Amino acid sequence: MSDYSEFVKPDPQSMTYGKYLKVHDLLALQEELSSPKEHDETLFIIIHQVYELWFKQILHELDNMENMLADDKLMGMIRSLSRIASIQRVLIQQIEILETMTPNEFNRFRSNLNPASGFQSFQFRVLEFRLGMKNEAHLNFFAHDPRAHSQIDAAMKEPSIYDHFFAYLSRQGFPIPAKVLKRDITQVHEADPTIARMFTDVYEKPDDNYQLYIALEGLYNLDEFLILWRFRHVQMVRRMIGDMGGTGGSLGARYLQSTLSKSAFPELWVVRNLLGKPKV
Repeated sequence: MSDYSEFVKPDPQSMTYGKYLKVHDLLALQEELSSPKEHDETLFIIIHQVYELWFKQILHELDNMENMLADDKLMGMIRSLSRIASIQRVLIQQIEILETMTPNEFNRFRSNLNPASGFQSFQFRVLEFRLGMKNEAHLNFFAHDPRAHSQIDAAMKEPSIYDHFFAYLSRQGFPIPAKVLKRDITQVHEADPTIARMFTDVYEKPDDNYQLYIALEGLYNLDEFLILWRFRHVQMVRRMIGDMGGTGGSLGARYLQSTLSKSAFPELWVVRNLLGKPKV
């Protein structure tokens, strides 16, 4: 039986696993508000803190995608899209863990959350804006938090990842209309028929430009998985509180239901209507 003598024995100055990851700090971040403490509040806090960490990583991947597109490295963008898709699958699966909590167990500490709400996740708003789903009205809910407001405002004023993608395609000689390249980037992009037809051509002959085809499918996955996460979130909320209003003043599940029609990359949905149809 090994005595582990070959293992390094850290001293106080050594870099260790716990020191590198700041584990003690991390484990101190779960502060329950219920008194006496409710067992399931810890789960609720951890799940949502983990969501915020994954949002941070997705935003980090979007940074990389922008850099890759600026350097005309489509494969680098594809790799980040693949990683984001894997993260999104985890986000969806995490809801199953949250649903191990019963409605009664949630209601024992829910009142302590008022008026906090997932609607106030500034990282998710930054994510939406960077995907092009911008709404200036959301900025009003972060005036109390200058750091959060600054990041959302910056995302509002900067090109979305879709805008960066269009600029890349234009540099590669694809016929991106000037009105798209020069559009008001603070507004939501509406599907352009020229781009939808161009994407359809790629789908109909994927071998002619296979990397672009994979990139389009990666963007579609990002959009679809975001919708699936929203849907699972809606169903989880309905399971927990029915059609009651949210703690932050929203309509709860009814508000979340209204977000299911949001789309970051509308041409990729239009493509599905065009495939197989004769060109006009």
